[in-house]
Amino acid sequence: MHRSGFVALIGRPNVGKSTLLNALVKEKVAIISERPQTTRNQIRAVLTRPEDQLIFIDTPGLHKPKHKLGSAMVQKARNTIHEVDLIYFIVEAHYPPGGGDHYIAEILQNSVTPVFLIMNKTDLAAPEKLDTHRDLYQRLCPFTEHFSVSALQGHNLAYLVETTASYFPEGPQYYPPDMVTDQPERFIAAEIIREKLITLTRQEIPFSVAVVIEEMKPREDGELLDIWAEIYVERKSQVGIIVGKGGAMLKEAGTRARQELEALFGQHIFLDLRVKVKREWRNRDEELRRLGYSD
Repeated sequence: MHRSGFVALIGRPNVGKSTLLNALVKEKVAIISERPQTTRNQIRAVLTRPEDQLIFIDTPGLHKPKHKLGSAMVQKARNTIHEVDLIYFIVEAHYPPGGGDHYIAEILQNSVTPVFLIMNKTDLAAPEKLDTHRDLYQRLCPFTEHFSVSALQGHNLAYLVETTASYFPEGPQYYPPDMVTDQPERFIAAEIIREKLITLTRQEIPFSVAVVIEEMKPREDGELLDIWAEIYVERKSQVGIIVGKGGAMLKEAGTRARQELEALFGQHIFLDLRVKVKREWRNRDEELRRLGYSD
C-alpha cells in the first residue's frame, strides 16, 4: 500500500517553520532568517520514499497584521489548515506558551484534522524546562501526538516523519520522485535574493522589501543564465540602505545570491539587480496581486 498526504506547518513567526521544512526534505526549499515574518507565501516541499510521499506546506507565521500584506499572509496560513491531512503546530521548546500560541491553539481546538505539537529548538531548552513547557502547551489544545525536535540539528526528525506517514491514507504519488518543491524557478530566484537582502540590511528593511524577477533566460550559447531582478522598497531613504555606500551592500547581496543560484541551477549566472521605490506597496491590492501575495 502506498500512502500520501499533506502536512501544514503552522506557528508564530520565527519559530523555525522554514528551517524544519528544509530539514525534513534535506534540501533548501524555503529561505530562512532570524527576522520574523520572512515567509510570505505558501511553500510546498516534497519528501518521496518508496512506500509514501509526504508534502509539507510551509505557511506565513500567524500574527496580528498591520497592513494588507500581513492580512494576506495570515489568510494564507488559515486557509491551509482546512486543506491538509495533518497539522504541525510548531512552537519554541525553550519558551512557555505566549499570547500568539494561545491564539493559534484557539484556531486549532475544533479542528477535525489531527494536530501534532512540534516543540522545536530543543537544543536551546534546559531539560527540566522541556517537560514543564510541554505540559503547558498540552493544556491549550487536544494534540494527537507531541514531539520534541531540533530542526537545526536534525534531532528526532526521522521518528517524526515515520509517525506522520502512518497517519496518511492510501494515496497516489502526487509529484515525480525527483521533485523537491513545486515552486517555479523565478519564485526561488526571487526568494534567494530577498534572503540575502534580509541578512545584510538593517532591521526595518526586511518587512518592506520585495523582489520580482523581470526576466530570466539562458543566452544563445548556453554559457550563461541571465537574470534581471527588481527590488522594491517603500521609501526613497530605503534605497540608500539597500544600495549601501558606493553600491557595496547591493553588490554583496548580488554576489551571495548569484553564488547560491549558480549552485542551485548548475550553471554560471549574470545577475542584474535594480532598486525601485513602490510607495506603500504592502497596502496596495494591485501590487500584492502582481507580487503573488494575494489572489
